[in-house]
Amino acid sequence: MKVHKVSPRSRNEQRKRHPPKNKWRVHNKKISNVDPSGLSSSPATAKLEHHLATRQKLKLKRLQKVYTKAVDLTLEDNHSVRAKGKVSAPVTLPQVHTNGGTEVEAGSDSEDSQEWRSYAKSVLQNGMEQRGGQENSAPAASEQLEDEELPGYHAQHDHVQNHTVLVLQQGQSLCFRGRCLLTCLSGRVEVLGFTIEQGQQPYPLFSPSSHCPLTITALGDCTPSTKNKKEGRLEAKAIVRKYLSSEPRKRLLSEVDSESCVVLLQPLDTPLTRFLSSFSELSPLFDINSKELRSQAAVYDPALSAVGVTALRGPCSQGLVTSLSYREALSNLLSAWEGDFDRCPIVLVCGAKNSGKSTFNRHLINSLLNHTASVEYLECDLGQTEFTPPGCLSLSTVTEPLLGPPFTHQREPDHMVFYGQADCQADLDRYLDSLKTLWRHYSGENPIIINTMGWVKGHGFQLLLDLIRFFSVTHLVQLSYGDTPQCHSLTPEFLRSAQGWQTHPPSQPSITEEPVSHLSARSHVLLSVHSEFEGAGTFGEMRHQRSNELRDLALLGYFSHLQSSEPGPIRPLHCFTPYQVPHSAVAIGVTHCEVAPNHILYAANASLVGLCCLGEKVSGRGGPVLLSQVPICHCVGLGVLRGVDMARGLYFLVTPVPPAALRQVNCLLLGEIKMPKILFTTQHGVEMELPYVTTDYSFDITGAGKLHVFKRRTRTCFVNTKTNN
Repeated sequence: MKVHKVSPRSRNEQRKRHPPKNKWRVHNKKISNVDPSGLSSSPATAKLEHHLATRQKLKLKRLQKVYTKAVDLTLEDNHSVRAKGKVSAPVTLPQVHTNGGTEVEAGSDSEDSQEWRSYAKSVLQNGMEQRGGQENSAPAASEQLEDEELPGYHAQHDHVQNHTVLVLQQGQSLCFRGRCLLTCLSGRVEVLGFTIEQGQQPYPLFSPSSHCPLTITALGDCTPSTKNKKEGRLEAKAIVRKYLSSEPRKRLLSEVDSESCVVLLQPLDTPLTRFLSSFSELSPLFDINSKELRSQAAVYDPALSAVGVTALRGPCSQGLVTSLSYREALSNLLSAWEGDFDRCPIVLVCGAKNSGKSTFNRHLINSLLNHTASVEYLECDLGQTEFTPPGCLSLSTVTEPLLGPPFTHQREPDHMVFYGQADCQADLDRYLDSLKTLWRHYSGENPIIINTMGWVKGHGFQLLLDLIRFFSVTHLVQLSYGDTPQCHSLTPEFLRSAQGWQTHPPSQPSITEEPVSHLSARSHVLLSVHSEFEGAGTFGEMRHQRSNELRDLALLGYFSHLQSSEPGPIRPLHCFTPYQVPHSAVAIGVTHCEVAPNHILYAANASLVGLCCLGEKVSGRGGPVLLSQVPICHCVGLGVLRGVDMARGLYFLVTPVPPAALRQVNCLLLGEIKMPKILFTTQHGVEMELPYVTTDYSFDITGAGKLHVFKRRTRTCFVNTKTNN
């Protein structure tokens, strides 16, 4: 089918109709643009800008200088003393303890030192004295960080080119919040397992408050160099001179030596970041979270802040906490790919909810990409998907490192099936059959990582056993936390007697074409990983960390592909020109429940639909074509059914799927995955009543609530007890 644009006309205008030769056309609509300059910024950013505008800018070297100075102290009892102590020149923000801070010589217990400590607690965070008995805004945090050595990052910002040059010594790390574009100019650095070397392309880094902060670590040179230390130092200094103007370059050249890693950081402006920033409640997504704010973990550095990076210190600067078993599992898997195993690794990662599966997968993928050009990834988790919107099962080929959470790298997979729900409890067989369909597309030439759900109890555990047998897993990574195991250890011995949902011991043949005798002789390698990061096994309590919020972020990341790649105003979803599709050209069905035929279009209006391709031709006779069963078929993406015109027999769809893929679509599937509420409540450019939003609704009406339908599930209360007569 072809895609055409129709001339701008009012939707209600009467016009002569001709039978469409192609079922995909475009219905034009007046576009109302939004100026992002009018969007509200975060309070922390506004306070920072005001603070910088009203004081003289200090240089980074001054932040690190320690000097001795006489200070007049005025205590609460109005006694004056004169003391000498080592103090640094801090540049701090309210509620943020920054570089420097007050220090007292180690081991000093004199009266002057004790009075100095008392005075230091009454100093405002902006460096000004607090007189008249005022109290510190965060005394507990000040006591904790009072004597802590603050990290000294050697960075300078070039205002002309708007980038920052960062110098890290071997082994030094920068843990941060924010987003930036990183280019390694000299040496090597590592981010979440991926090594970035000199001469490679720039890589975008995303470190939002919803996930574990990223860490940039300077690595040593693994290859022997023919240059001596003097030549290496001169080369590194030449790079600094190239990217910095004369004034900031002088302050950084003294910190560069032959073993330094020189990194270029640039502001990161993408359609995703612009789209998320257009919503006021998502604008602080890349700022520090509430816990880091309370612990005063942010380190203010003007050069880093200029490119959108906030360095962290203290316990919050640990970044990804990996246990010994975690590191050993990564090492074993890398060795298996490098030749210590007789066939291509098929790695299945499992564990309970919030055990760290997604982070381990990203770390493993990045580590493998240091040694191979691509890694396959099979998504079996419907609720927390990595590359696609929620409710989809997919097979993807990964060629670029994953340096951010899932909503920052939404991409088109190689093959995808639309399931339509965030879990598979409603239809376990359709879930397994969908995964079997995807597995047949795996070539076996690259290592593959299989991500699984966090459902490891009851039927979920049986499904896990089925997946291990179906895919002939070679390495099984089982994550756990705490002292109590969340499920049985999945050893090869246990699988010989355990019963799955569709498989029974002894295991049935896998999907591959190899003989049964050869398959039965195989067994997997079990790698048990104990997660030791803070909050393992607990649900996220802070903002943007709950599972439903993460699903909304993934959907927003997916629909951000509608925005232009060029900088400019954000276009709300209702301003995009929709495609118009005849009712008779596509079939429509509901995946998660039963809906009366005369109510399906009401249910589908203003909803997410999967754009699928049936193997057979669809043709209708004047009305909508309804599916009696849910098919398992290829899905090219998701769209928003923003309107239904019954008079003309048209669907109106908005989707980021390109027209070439839309020509194959002949089926629309409505699932349980809902549009993010923020897209309805925040519709820029609408002056009248918001479309699809109403307050005249009552959940007390029968049938107004959510309906759960369980297929092929036998409840104990409905089982009739049979007795012998």
